[in-house]
Amino acid sequence: MWQAPEKQTKMPARNIVSHDTPNSKVKYSRLATDDDGYIDLQFKRSPPKVPYKAIALASVLFLIGSTLIIIGALLLAGYFGVTNSDRTVPVLIIGIIVFLPGIYHLRIAYYASKGYPGYSYDDIPDFDD
Repeated sequence: MWQAPEKQTKMPARNIVSHDTPNSKVKYSRLATDDDGYIDLQFKRSPPKVPYKAIALASVLFLIGSTLIIIGALLLAGYFGVTNSDRTVPVLIIGIIVFLPGIYHLRIAYYASKGYPGYSYDDIPDFDD
């Protein structure tokens, strides 16, 4: 058998504001009619956060890598009296592996500090995250 749907009661609207409390301590002001929903503070850039720890680590990597490359090149050239010449190439390879990330991040930090377009401190991984 068919039954008619029950009549649903209407819920009160949520946007009804009570005007019963005139002694309220909250002060309201009327919004501007030409407000587009944006404020100027949204579009101001905060000053860049300089990752000092990451730059210090990149400097250490650069110095260690440079030292190992120089020592490896001198060992390979025979400047030092080396009895086992097969141990000179790993020093050179490790120096290059350590040198590359150091110089890469130092280059980014230098260009970001000078304000070149396309470079920012955000490209350097930070340890404070």
